Amino acid sequence: MSESEDDGPMPAANEREACLGLILELRSRGIRDTRFMSAIERVPRRLFLSARQHALAYVDTQLPIECGQTTPAPSDMARMIEALQLQPEHRVLHVGTGSGYQAAILGHMAREVVTIERYRTLVELARQRIVTLKLTNVDVKHADGLTGFEKKVDSFDRILLSGSVSTVPRKLLDLLGEEGALIAPVGPAGQEQRLIRFSRDGKQSDLGAVRLVPLAEGVATRL
Repeated sequence: MSESEDDGPMPAANEREACLGLILELRSRGIRDTRFMSAIERVPRRLFLSARQHALAYVDTQLPIECGQTTPAPSDMARMIEALQLQPEHRVLHVGTGSGYQAAILGHMAREVVTIERYRTLVELARQRIVTLKLTNVDVKHADGLTGFEKKVDSFDRILLSGSVSTVPRKLLDLLGEEGALIAPVGPAGQEQRLIRFSRDGKQSDLGAVRLVPLAEGVATRL
């Protein structure tokens, strides 16, 4: 495909057809959350990708984004969000904003979303995209989402880590409300990890294998 074809906008009819194709594929993979599927229809994934990636917006694959990062494959994202068992009244903490796509999906499913990213460039882009979609319940913050909670903050009903960690910081578990749950891919970088659901008291449920890029500590000094 030529560069000019990559850079052209996707016709609305073609985009809807591609989106419905992705939804059918996710269903074939066992995803059943109807509220998630509705959010997928309402949030155009291409908005969160560079023009060169628009043709792949509804392909179930990881894609590169700015700052050398990637955005998860929709099926991996779907598994993580479905595991949250979100309710409309929930307050959600999302660690690893990336392009902002996952936060936008969460914004259609929860009362409030606080999403945290270590790269300033990604924060600024995500904020612009969230504003474009008029998601006033999504707050994008530039901070360290793994260790940056020194001050007292309100608790969260759900916490989602969009990248892998070797262990889940105790500080994050302490942010869970009484009936809260945290979903995280746990395991070594560059290898298969396990998707784990944690409760506030530390109880764990293994939800199967995943392979996602790791989350890094600290706020990036460049980018």
